[in-house]
Amino acid sequence: ISVLVVPPVEWRQMLREAWRLQRENFWDAQMSGIDWDAILTRYEALLPRIRTRNELSDVIWEMHGELGTSHAYEIGGDKPLPPQYKRGFLGAELSWNPELKGYRVDEILRGDPWNREIDSPLAETGVDVAPGDTIVAIGGRAIDAATGPGALLVNQAGRDVVLTVVRKPGDAPRRVLVRTLRDERMLRYRAWVERNRARVHERTDRRVGYVHVPDMGPWGFAEFHRGYLTEFDRDALIVDVRYNRGGHVSALLLEKLARKRVGYDVSRWSPPFPYPEESVAGPIVAITNQFAGSDGDIFSHCFKLYGLGPLVGMRTWGGVIGIHPRHRLVDGTETTQPEFSFWFVDAGWGVENYGTDPTHEVDVAPQDTAAGRDPQLDTALELVMKALAASPPRPTFPPRPNRAVRR
Repeated sequence: ISVLVVPPVEWRQMLREAWRLQRENFWDAQMSGIDWDAILTRYEALLPRIRTRNELSDVIWEMHGELGTSHAYEIGGDKPLPPQYKRGFLGAELSWNPELKGYRVDEILRGDPWNREIDSPLAETGVDVAPGDTIVAIGGRAIDAATGPGALLVNQAGRDVVLTVVRKPGDAPRRVLVRTLRDERMLRYRAWVERNRARVHERTDRRVGYVHVPDMGPWGFAEFHRGYLTEFDRDALIVDVRYNRGGHVSALLLEKLARKRVGYDVSRWSPPFPYPEESVAGPIVAITNQFAGSDGDIFSHCFKLYGLGPLVGMRTWGGVIGIHPRHRLVDGTETTQPEFSFWFVDAGWGVENYGTDPTHEVDVAPQDTAAGRDPQLDTALELVMKALAASPPRPTFPPRPNRAVRR
C-alpha cells in the first residue's frame, strides 16, 4: 500500500517510540538514576530543527548516549542511499612496476579454494597468473602510475573482466578473463589467520597451535572449531580473540579450553587419544586488544578468572550489556535496548565502560603493521615457550600390563 507521510510528524513519533522502548526494556528500571522523562523533553526540543532523516538518527543516537552504556544502537530505516559504485577486487597484493608500466602481482591471497567468493580470482584454474607477473591493462584500458587497478575496477564487482598481463620484459602481452570479487575482506581475513598460524608453527617447530576467534556468534563458533580441532593436540595453544565482535558463545569456548587433560584412551590400532576429548595438552596463552568487545570482553576477562594462562595485548573495548534486537520503528529502523548487564565476582559491574586489562600489555604501532611485525603475537610466543619449558613433557607410556600366569 502507499500512504502519504508527513516526515516531521513521523519523526516525532519515532523519537518518542525509541525513548519508550528504552524506558520499558533497559536492564535497570531506575534508568541508572537518569531522569528519562527530562531526556525526552530535551531531545524533543530539537525536532523542529531537523530537516533530514539522517539528522533524526543523530538525535536518537545522542538520546541513547545519555544512558552511558554500550549496545544502544539505531540502525537502518528509510534513509537515502548515495550512488553505489561497487568496486571489484582481485585478491592480490600489487605494486607499481615502472619497467613494464603496470602493477606487479607480489602475492596472490588464498582463502577457501572451494568457495570462489573467498579465494583470489587470479588463483582460479586456467587463469595462469603468478606472482611476478605484471598487469598492464584492465578491460582494455592501460594502467599508469596515477590510474591504478582500483580506479579501473569501479562498477566491476562480481563481473568478468579482461586483464592484460606480461610475465617478464620482452614477452608479448596476453589476456586472461577473471571474475572479480565483490568483497575481499573474508579473503584477507583468512590469509591473515593462516599467516599467523604459519608463524606460530615455524617458530615453535610445530609444537604450538594457533586459533583465531573473530566473534562469539555462529561464525566465530565455526572458526574456533575449524582451527581448534587441528591445533589442540600440540604441546601448547595460542588463542587469539583480537578484533572479536562479540556474540554469545564465550562460555562454550571457555568450557572447552578449561578441560584438564588427565589421561589417554589407548588402543591397539590408533595413537593414544586424550581424555577428556579435545583437551589441550599444555599451556595456553590468549591475545586480545582494544577492538575485542562485548562477549569478546567477557571471554578475555573470564580467561583470566579461570586462570587459563596469560592474556597479552591491550585493554578491551568495555561493553558487556547485552541486547535482544527485535523492535523496529515505523520506517523499519531497528533500535536496541541494553537488557542484559554483566556482573563479575572480581570486578562487579566494572567491565562495562572500562574493559578488561591484559596481564601483559603490548601495543601494535602503525610502523609495526607496516613492517609486518606483530609484537602481541611475538610476546605470546615468548610466554608460551617459557611455559612449555617449565611444564611436564607428554607422558612416555610404560610397557603394557602383563597378565601372564606365573608358574
